[in-house]
Amino acid sequence: MSFSILPVFKSHNQEEVKHLKEIVNQIRIAEILGSEDIGIDQLEFDSRKVHPGSLFIAVKGLNTDGHQYIQQAIQKGAIAILCENIPSKINETVTYIRVADSCFSMGIIASNFYDNPSSKLQLVGVTGTNGKTTTVSLLHELFLSLGFKSGLLSTIQNKINKTVLKSTYTTPDTLEINKLLREMVGQGCSYCFMEVSSHAINQQRIAGLTFRGGIFSNITHDHLDYHKTFDAYLKAKKSFFDILPKDAFALINKDDSHGMVMVQNTKASVYTYGLKSITDFKSRIIENQFHGLQLNIDGYHCWFKLVGSFNAYNILASYATAVLLEQDKSRVLTILSNLGPVEGRFNTLISKENITAIVDYAHTPDALQNVLETIFTIRQPNQSVITLIGAGGNRDAAKRPVMAKIACTLSDRVVLTSDNPRFEEPEKIIEDMKKGVEPQYSAKVLIIINRKEAIKTACALAQPGDIVLIAGKGHENYQEIKGVRYPFDDKEAIREILEIKE
Repeated sequence: MSFSILPVFKSHNQEEVKHLKEIVNQIRIAEILGSEDIGIDQLEFDSRKVHPGSLFIAVKGLNTDGHQYIQQAIQKGAIAILCENIPSKINETVTYIRVADSCFSMGIIASNFYDNPSSKLQLVGVTGTNGKTTTVSLLHELFLSLGFKSGLLSTIQNKINKTVLKSTYTTPDTLEINKLLREMVGQGCSYCFMEVSSHAINQQRIAGLTFRGGIFSNITHDHLDYHKTFDAYLKAKKSFFDILPKDAFALINKDDSHGMVMVQNTKASVYTYGLKSITDFKSRIIENQFHGLQLNIDGYHCWFKLVGSFNAYNILASYATAVLLEQDKSRVLTILSNLGPVEGRFNTLISKENITAIVDYAHTPDALQNVLETIFTIRQPNQSVITLIGAGGNRDAAKRPVMAKIACTLSDRVVLTSDNPRFEEPEKIIEDMKKGVEPQYSAKVLIIINRKEAIKTACALAQPGDIVLIAGKGHENYQEIKGVRYPFDDKEAIREILEIKE
């Protein structure tokens, strides 16, 4: 399927001027110096992008403090500054607004500036360690097929209806989110489905947004490099449900042991889904094969093109959300049964020698275990499983040995290789992974730093009928090394090595 490409976040109403008093409505102002009766035509937290007429928002980030760039922003034409600390040197022609939290205030300001777009469509957020991308993508495709204009905000791509927006490879910030939502409203979208990461929650990127519903998929070991403790990670996820309004719904995977913790303080109406628990929406796996799943959902027997119990949860969450959004059950299931897997999520390629290669984004212990357990459930006794896995640099190092141990336990052969080393040395990352390789498994493990050579080796180890899992990068079409993103696509490498044509 081909898509047209739009410019990145280009505002259709870029020269619109808003009164500052209107923009700062509903934020808690500790102090204001200067006039509120001025016109603002741009919001910006990057001083390099400021132009005359801008409101500059000084945000304290992970690596830099925007307060250091206030004078630079004024020199470039900023006529108003929102900050947590007013500088000692005041420019009499500039309005200064002091608040307790610039990040949180920026969300409300952005919503005001872009005419509160999240309140003009039905915005549904999905949070959890795994399953976010698949669930929002399924929902987006589902609602398009139901006849509704819909938007998508995901880590793979952002879309307005079927138009793909150029990606900057980063999760949108608060300003970009609101720009996109306004563009969606302008193009007639009734719904938007959005991934809500723990980073986005913690960094207040969803502040000021009005959600119609929130979905919790699961929570497992991840992002502890950022959150430091699992409890802090859990609290970040939970805070999303704390802010849901009373007319929203909170849909929770009850099979996850932390599911009900998420909604302890929510004002939203709570609904549950699961495969094992007594829930509002329940499914049962009837058959699981490499070409799809047969599920019983609400008494309907349906065949789906997605594979694995983890996808049974994603399908069920999508179905439940559609029902909560008052869509017809049978029509929803009919459409879902025709939707294929998301790019980079359990994508299968089969060679003429009958070697099955599976490319999957699994980059957490839980995701890797889910994929390998699915493969073991489906494979025949004579089929060997060769797993290629690495780990990202400058990220949670504690999961590296855990993932290597899972790969060794559930695979016949394992190839440890480079993922996105970023600013770490690949050898150091692999040394961390080797700590999870127990002595009885050492003979089955190979170490090949170069990812393409590692994929070649994994494929060479496979005999006809065997299964090769290429895990960790999925949809990514680059490899990040020392700050540079070099073109690299696992699926393209597999096609070339195994001579698989489209």
